[in-house]
Amino acid sequence: MKICIPTMGKKGLGELVGKSFERVPTYTIIDTKNNEISIIDNTSEPIGDQSNLLEIIAQADVNMVLCSGLSQKAETMFEKLAIRVFIGALGTVMEAIQLLREGKLQEVTNENAYLDNILKTFE
Repeated sequence: MKICIPTMGKKGLGELVGKSFERVPTYTIIDTKNNEISIIDNTSEPIGDQSNLLEIIAQADVNMVLCSGLSQKAETMFEKLAIRVFIGALGTVMEAIQLLREGKLQEVTNENAYLDNILKTFE
């Protein structure tokens, strides 16, 4: 399985999880089958372009995404790719993985992605 986490840099397991999936500089990919970590740059133009971002993630052959939050548009994108998405990831990549193991991340549905988007408007 390959897990993708939006990150703020290239520190691997010690890197901070980014707040917005679409607007981070890097994505940390964890291959649980091969025990490998890779980091890919967010080369979408401008950062956040959904069409380019879709290609970046599809090329990485990702099965799951862990992130702090997600827009409804991004959730729809992952649904088309049959990628499971979990929200609520905080701290470092390693801490986000631990939250997943402990069952503390919430799997995204159309409804909670929409509600998350509404809440962001009040921040």
